[in-house]
Amino acid sequence: MQFLGRNIQLKQLKKEIASEDMRMSLIYGRRRVGKSELVKQALKESAIKSIYYECKQVTEASNVQSICDVVSETFGLPKLGYTSVEELLDYVFTLSKDENLIFVLDEYPYLRENVKGLDSIIQSQVDKYRDTTKLKLIILGSYVDIMKSLLAHANPLFGRVDLVIDLKQMDYYESALFYPDMSDEDKVRIYSVFGGIPYFNRLVDDKKSVKDNIIDLIASPGARLENEVSMYLNAEISKIANANEVFAALAGGFSKYSDLLSQSHVSSGPTLVDVLEKLIRMEVVEKIAPINDEKNKKKAGYYICDNLSLFYFKYIFKYSSQLKIMDSDVFYDKYIASDFEEKYVPHKFEEICRQYLIRQNRLGNITPVIEKIGKYYYDDPKTRTNGEFDVVTLDEKGYVFCEVKFKKKKISKKEAEEEIRQVKAAGLDCYKYVFFSRTGFAWDMAGEIEHIPLRQIYC
Repeated sequence: MQFLGRNIQLKQLKKEIASEDMRMSLIYGRRRVGKSELVKQALKESAIKSIYYECKQVTEASNVQSICDVVSETFGLPKLGYTSVEELLDYVFTLSKDENLIFVLDEYPYLRENVKGLDSIIQSQVDKYRDTTKLKLIILGSYVDIMKSLLAHANPLFGRVDLVIDLKQMDYYESALFYPDMSDEDKVRIYSVFGGIPYFNRLVDDKKSVKDNIIDLIASPGARLENEVSMYLNAEISKIANANEVFAALAGGFSKYSDLLSQSHVSSGPTLVDVLEKLIRMEVVEKIAPINDEKNKKKAGYYICDNLSLFYFKYIFKYSSQLKIMDSDVFYDKYIASDFEEKYVPHKFEEICRQYLIRQNRLGNITPVIEKIGKYYYDDPKTRTNGEFDVVTLDEKGYVFCEVKFKKKKISKKEAEEEIRQVKAAGLDCYKYVFFSRTGFAWDMAGEIEHIPLRQIYC
């Protein structure tokens, strides 16, 4: 199986592994985001001997015995008889006094919950052997709250971790590597559904149509990912009904706190706050404030930032009863096709264009360098109108307005001029206009407006 993307994180991890000193790395991120595959790829590209163990939800003794078996097999040793993690860790640290050794504990929270004081045990071993061992200790975990707590000042491991990787979803650029034979337009559509989770993207068949992939993977009874979102939420949240209510409201287009409170049927304001904070920590929801008024809580909004979750609650969860009794093709055509093409994908194309600008900015290809990017809120008391522009950047020269179009027709000069007129009428004082277009432009805009066709975004 080919390893795709994650070049920056892979380079960081390989650098740690190549060190002649004792190093400790902490890697965390949501389920299915590719933590284990990243580490396995780094091990594959290294000649250093490694011990890789995926912790289980069993007793300390069972986990220790399983690790002993892996160590014995790796070094060709007789069966080891250690019964405690502390004894075993002490042995592993001494094994790497004379040669480099990588020791990976995957799903660390499972071991931690069954070994009292495990963080302190590891801290003690790290301090004891820091100057005499060459061990590379790598700890992975999917329970983000627990993994982040290892970095807290009060935790025994504070100050002992040399590399921290908070592994996020891939962006569009890296995700599209998983389905190279699709057209640029279909890559946008597929990313809009499956986002940047490598596990999901490996399931995409780029020889099939977008519709067939969606039906096969999520929009049919028994589909591979039909229950993926609900399973993930159930594993992380105790009161799933409240989370479902909030997701349904968000998927319905409600983003302001007051609207969510009235539309979601959540029992109280404090309960809603707790649910939103949990979903934000899980990285499936984000809170966004306009870049021109970041401290104004009333203008901030909540949005589903996980593509599969948004698709699921917008189409599958909402029409789950119909899905169970209808032909999948009929269901898709009736409840998904039109809205997906005309509203859902164009909205996600805006996100892709923001990612493009961020990627180019990091590469040093945008001058002046972008300092902020996001929504711009406007309020005109004269006309009693307000609203948001979805993609606006700010640099040392001022604001840049970006218009994003995912339409079959090319953008005409008249359309562009009308967009600019609306921007000026709203009071956004920008020094440049940028237009992103799925199908290009109907006139030569050289010297007038910067334009970026879809084909340029994937480069």
